Amino acid sequence: MADLTTDFLGITSPNPFWLASAPPTDKEYNVRRAFEAGWGGVVWKTLGAEGPPVVNVNGPRYGAIYGADRRLLGLNNIELITDRPLEVNLEEMARVKADYPDRALIASIMVPCEEGAWKAILPRVAETGADGIELNFGCPHGMSERGMGSAVGQVPEYIEMVTRWCKKYYDRPVIVKLTPNITDVRKPAAAAKNGGADAVSLINTINSITSVNLDTMSPEPSIDGKGSHGGYCGPAVKPIAMSMVSEIARNPDTLGLPISGIGGITTWRDAAEFISLGCGNVQVCTAAMTYGFKIVEEMATGLSKWMDEKGHTNVRDFVGQAVPNVTDWQYLNLNYIAKAKIDQDQCIKCGRCYAACEDTSHQAISMGADRVFEVIDEECVACNLCVDVCPVEDCITMEQMQPGAVDPRTGKRVEETYANWTMHPNNPMAKAAE
Repeated sequence: MADLTTDFLGITSPNPFWLASAPPTDKEYNVRRAFEAGWGGVVWKTLGAEGPPVVNVNGPRYGAIYGADRRLLGLNNIELITDRPLEVNLEEMARVKADYPDRALIASIMVPCEEGAWKAILPRVAETGADGIELNFGCPHGMSERGMGSAVGQVPEYIEMVTRWCKKYYDRPVIVKLTPNITDVRKPAAAAKNGGADAVSLINTINSITSVNLDTMSPEPSIDGKGSHGGYCGPAVKPIAMSMVSEIARNPDTLGLPISGIGGITTWRDAAEFISLGCGNVQVCTAAMTYGFKIVEEMATGLSKWMDEKGHTNVRDFVGQAVPNVTDWQYLNLNYIAKAKIDQDQCIKCGRCYAACEDTSHQAISMGADRVFEVIDEECVACNLCVDVCPVEDCITMEQMQPGAVDPRTGKRVEETYANWTMHPNNPMAKAAE
């Protein structure tokens, strides 16, 4: 069996699955249940400074986006950081860490952007025995209006400044949690690295309004007839998260910076994809809130089996393996040509491929007698739309045309269709040839 043990920043945990800072990690009871279920670590729900208490709404805190089968695709939340007293959280963290020394326990922190506030809280967190801290620079609602959360995460100079403070007053790993609500995530990541951060985690939630109640004309979740923007998470944000992770993993200014991946991770496959893009571990929230803590068993079992099939003995074997294959559009091989193929034995004659291609794409699928659908190679540009809309998995596939074959769209051999690409200045192979 593959070894799922991970060493992230010198913090050892029995598997790469951590619970993200969120409602599931708000108190001792939850965290103990999580560890008993098999989670490798937790990031405790974000702690705030002592002072005026944090007050959460007492009405609905979540809005949802569903798939056709009512499967939860995304959650919007307007909940703030922990509203429990700081001292209570610290005491609970110390007890949990003492009882589960083999599990990772990270303290998420959000205090005002003042050196004194960080200097005051960090020694108290250190006394709990927590393995490290995560700076919450991502929360897009409630706290950002108070100059914290994403209000800091959107300003690289603030990120670097606060990270330096934390490295000055805290001697264990410092993870900077990044906001996705920014144009270029590489800049805040570089700022974190410049400030001495040991790692970054991303993504935090995306600023959103998921729906509007058309009877009351207020955004959901609605509090006494009013709604507010909140943080969006769940399976729907995974593509955005993976893109941002990959940008940091391949950016020269952040090469080698450890990454903890967050964003819609629901299955072992999701986790493997994040790890292949450079993540040393992953953090999960919405999946646990949807299915309960026991989902980690499926994640761990599935990842272990896949690793066995691929010959990976530990998680380190495939961290970042996909990163070299992430490139900019201009470097894609224009000599690569594929055509759609329909497996008539699997086709259920629903006509989705035909409707999509005929109305919105390249009119490359014909409908014959008895609703037999066939690809017109001369018109097919391999856009993949027919594959994506087909309800039968693997009924339609994309098959690469081999060199020497004639491209029916141009009448030329495949390798001649875009022959000028061979010496195009944007083609890295052209530079290599020189």
